[in-house]
Amino acid sequence: MDVLLVGLIGVVAVAVVTALAQRLGVAGPLLLVALGLGVGLLPFVDVPEIDPELILVGILPPLLYAAAVRLPAIEFRRDLTPISGLAVVLVVVTSLVLGWFFSLVLPGVGFALGVALGAILSPTDAVATSIAKKLGISPRVTTMLEGESLLNDATALVLLRTALLAVVAGSFSFGKALGAFAWAVLIAVVVGAIVGILTLRLRAWIGDSAASTAIGFTVPFLAYLPAEHLNGSGLVAAVIAGIVTGQGAQRWFTPEQRLSDEVNWRTVELVLEGGIFLIMGLELDQIVSDVRERHEGLVLPTFVALAALAILLAVRAAYVALILWAGRRRAGRFDRSRLENLDARLDAMSAQGGSATLPASNTDPGTGPGKGKGKGRREPSPERAERRIESMRERVSRGLADFDYYHSSPLGWRHGTVIVWAGMRGVVTLAASQTIPRSIDERPIFIFIAFVVALVSLMLQGFTLPWVVRHLKFDTEADAAGDRDEQKRLDEELRGAAHAALSAPTLVRRDGSAFDPEVIRRVTARLATPPDDDMSALARDMLELRLAVIVAQRTRLGELGSHGHYSTRTLRHSGAELDAEQLSVELRLRDEE
Repeated sequence: MDVLLVGLIGVVAVAVVTALAQRLGVAGPLLLVALGLGVGLLPFVDVPEIDPELILVGILPPLLYAAAVRLPAIEFRRDLTPISGLAVVLVVVTSLVLGWFFSLVLPGVGFALGVALGAILSPTDAVATSIAKKLGISPRVTTMLEGESLLNDATALVLLRTALLAVVAGSFSFGKALGAFAWAVLIAVVVGAIVGILTLRLRAWIGDSAASTAIGFTVPFLAYLPAEHLNGSGLVAAVIAGIVTGQGAQRWFTPEQRLSDEVNWRTVELVLEGGIFLIMGLELDQIVSDVRERHEGLVLPTFVALAALAILLAVRAAYVALILWAGRRRAGRFDRSRLENLDARLDAMSAQGGSATLPASNTDPGTGPGKGKGKGRREPSPERAERRIESMRERVSRGLADFDYYHSSPLGWRHGTVIVWAGMRGVVTLAASQTIPRSIDERPIFIFIAFVVALVSLMLQGFTLPWVVRHLKFDTEADAAGDRDEQKRLDEELRGAAHAALSAPTLVRRDGSAFDPEVIRRVTARLATPPDDDMSALARDMLELRLAVIVAQRTRLGELGSHGHYSTRTLRHSGAELDAEQLSVELRLRDEE
């Protein structure tokens, strides 16, 4: 009963503090840490020891999964190279630098053990990054931050595991560490993708929103557990399953399922995220007591923690500067005219019915005109040639959209400053530190250092990030105007899809029967007018036709999303509008039936 009461009080505290933070314009996690800190220091409060497995297995998988479901996949693909660099290369470099530093300043800590502590401190936190997302920063920057924080956990935890094995064995093998990391990521990707696809199809077959959401709650754990059993990264598996679910939801789920998922996962995320930050503050008193018992004072570990945070920021700043420089060089070498010329060639080939010369990859090496009819070889049919041309046209169109994206939202020093300063440490650092075996004498001081780094990082960077963003003077009005223009263009596309659907003879009702063209003609005149209270036959036809048009618009929305000409944010906004309209129409029909 005591545990239940504490849990209930914690949920109420998270909800109240979050609402209060929104009214005060302060990030909720910061107030929750301060609240936990104050409560934990009260002499009559006895804080129970939190099992790190509860956080690693019970809390992190659903949190990362929920963030991955909302991850903008188009922008994530475009910036996959810098995101991978931040999530892998930066974590490795930072861990090695910190390992060397800890081996110099901490008595009895060798390089391998220092690398283990460095791996604990290196990853940024997806939960902490949520603070940055509420400040109106460039969507490209927030995508990079979120993608980094979702993927760098695998690098850090594999490094931690390898370094601890090296401490026990007394030797370190770079080859084994690289192999372990590759295996962990490979298994995570395979397991996460399989679980994501299977549960996506299962939930689509079930249909019922409540039952579908219940299964959805199990997905991160269904991905995490087998991946960990096969020595893979369970957290990355949960992330991959979330990405698969987020991308397939528009195609496979009903509007009710999508709405149910969004609301319920937002609630779960609020409670788990707030609970983690509350725990951070509550544990401080016990951690300080443990360090005082085993070490002489807190001066040395506090100094080491603050110096480690400074090193983290310095290494991150240097690496982000390198990424920005490389991005500018790459953008300078890219020639848009080459893609435009190739697009024109494809148009010409399509106009000739695919009879023009296909790309070199479609002909035998070394054969000239008229020599491609070797024994057993058949000329590609016009239909097959046209399909290849369309496939190439899609890739060229995507390349042109990527080019426009890079040049419309370039990363400058202001964005780099935000990327550096928003890289906060949080719950992953705390949970990973508590996985250090109790047989290691330095365990209490490692936990203390991890806690100080996470707490100071969260407080210092979290409280000052709004000030930094404000003084960098981003052109938010131009970004908002660009978003409005993009939304208008997408709305025009969907209206065009609606008109095209109404003029086509392929529209069908919910039961699969075709619409009578005369019914479409009579109903179209009243399509923009709400039906009367009396559900007449014409009104039913109008609502049925609305549903058919919405299906056509959603199909067109999916096609536009695959081309990459619109941002994920704009596409999802239009998808949500279509969902709301469909739910309204279906509710009216259901009530009358």
